[in-house]
Formats: sequence, C-alpha cells, structure tokens
Amino acid sequence: MRKIHLLLGAALAAAISIPVLAAPPVVGLDSMREWNLIVLGDLQSSSEVEGRTFVGGDLTGNSSNYQIKTPTPSPTGQPGLTVVGNVVGGAKNLNNGSGAIVGGNVSSGFNLNGAAQTVQVGGTISNTNVNQNTVQSGLAASNPDFVSSLNQQKSVLTSSLTDMSHTLSTLDSNSAVAISGNRATFNAAPNAEGVAIFNITADQLNSIGEIDFKLNGADTAIVNVSGKSILLNDNFLGGTNNLGEHVIWNFAEAESLNLTTAWGGSVLAPRAAATTGNYIQGSAVFGSLVQNGEMHVGTYKGGYTPPSGPPTGGGSSGGSTPVPINGAWGLFALGLAGLLLGRRIGREKLAKA
Repeated sequence: MRKIHLLLGAALAAAISIPVLAAPPVVGLDSMREWNLIVLGDLQSSSEVEGRTFVGGDLTGNSSNYQIKTPTPSPTGQPGLTVVGNVVGGAKNLNNGSGAIVGGNVSSGFNLNGAAQTVQVGGTISNTNVNQNTVQSGLAASNPDFVSSLNQQKSVLTSSLTDMSHTLSTLDSNSAVAISGNRATFNAAPNAEGVAIFNITADQLNSIGEIDFKLNGADTAIVNVSGKSILLNDNFLGGTNNLGEHVIWNFAEAESLNLTTAWGGSVLAPRAAATTGNYIQGSAVFGSLVQNGEMHVGTYKGGYTPPSGPPTGGGSSGGSTPVPINGAWGLFALGLAGLLLGRRIGREKLAKA
C-alpha cells in the first residue's frame, strides 16, 4: 500500500509541475469557422491572409502577410499564424496583434506590426525585432509537448477534414443546378435544417463561365464537385457577396486545383495540391498550396453539423474526431486519479476503525 501511495504521489507531483496546456485540438467544421486558411502540408506564399492561418508543414516563399484584418476572436485562443514546421524565405508580416506559434525554426524573420504580439517558437528565430512584443524560442527543448501538440492538431485536422469531405460527397442532392449556355444558376432548396445540397462534376463546372448563386435563405449550401483535376475560372454574378459564410464547395476527390478568378464560397479540398492566382472569400482547406492570391474573411459561419460516417483518413468523420490525450493531460489524469484513490483509501481505513 505504501508503494502505491508513493507512485500515485509522484504522478500527482509530476502532473502539478506541468504548465496548463491549450484547449483540445479544433476539428471538422469548427476548424473552418476558426481559420481563414488551412494548409495541411506546405504553404508557399507571396500573398496575404486576412484572417487566421494554419500550416501543417513549412511556410516558404517571398514576403507574405497574415491577419491583415481583425477576425472574430478565436474561441480557443488560436494565434493569427500557426506553423507546424519551419518558416523560411522572405520576411513574414504579422499584423493586428496576430501572434504566431511555430514548431520549428524561423529563419525568414517576422515583422511584428500593430498591437503587441506573442510569438512562440520551438526552435530558433532570427531577423526579428522584438520591441514591445514577447518572443520566446527554444520551447521544444524545454517542453516536449510543445511540438507534439502542434502535430496532434495537424493530425486531427487532416483526419477530420478528409473524412468530413468524403461524408459530404455522399449526401443526396436536394437542389438543382440549371445550366444555360455559359451560365449556371445554383437554386438552393434548403431542407428543414436549412441545408441545400448540390452534386455536379468537374466537367460540368468547367463548361460554364458564370455562376449565379441563389441561397434562398439556406443556412448552409454544400456543392459537391466530383473529379480529380479542378479548374476554378468562373465569374460570380453580383460578386462573391460573402458566400463563404454559407457555401462550401467540396472537392473530395481533387488531387489538383487551380484557381484563376475571384471565388465566392468556402473551399474544402483536403487532398489537393492547389495554386491560387486570385482571392477566395471564405474559408479554404488544401493539402498543399502555392498562394498567389489573397484569402479574404467571410469565413464559414453556418450552424450545420455533418452526419457521422465511416472514417476514410484515419479518424472519425463528421463534425468531430476523437482527440487522443497527450502526455501532460495523461499525467494530470493519473495524478488526479491517485489523489481521489488516496482519499478513498483513507476513508475506508477510518470506517474500519
């Protein structure tokens, strides 16, 4: 019994010594509400993102800009820029109190503009003037959970978004696309939950040049586009009109995606190697990205909860993915269990006495 108490006490002491960690990883549609741009792999950028950005690999390219505008506050405390890998190339500009978390090294340097910011880096950072800002480096050496938590977030984003994209692609259409000449009219017929679903092919999308999107009060419109190679070169009648807040263009099969015109609606293409040459107004998810066009706020804000389905990418689908407990939370749980068990044993001894 004494050995059990010693072991539990050690676990509790270890748990107490570990700093409080951030909220559990963000998954599924919540991530498209959280981030303006999600790139699961590498991002090569010479452009800008108005809202928050997540990069699962390295951030490379010429000088680029992040959190140009002030997005809705993050419910989970995410910074303006999160990079799991390294930040290299031209200097990256962080604006409006953006802040950043980087798992690897920052050799490009940051220009920290506007309100005071906090930058946390797992490795080394150079070419950055700290001034009134808080810049911490070498965090991976002092806290192994620093990098593992970033990799955990990347893992659950990859699995949940890939599975969700597949699940959405299996939904039956309840709304019609009328193609007349060069124009396609998307006429939403939302169901009782306010959800409209369109199913078209990449060839059909490529056959038109103008899109007229009529939401008709839909909270969420899902446009499933089948096909492995996607070209987005259409114009939107009346402009993009904040379609990204309610429209999700889902490219579940896409392996390559090339965007040349301003695009209205959030884009979900978690498997695609993408290139953008114009802006997207809405949330966007890509496997990797060469970004030459801006990302504009107007991120998805609908209340839709996708149905659950069989996993396709290593996690459960739909709106949530089981989140594994990392080392720190595991120790905390063990220490708490030890404390409760110790109290229980003490009460039982008193009862017997």
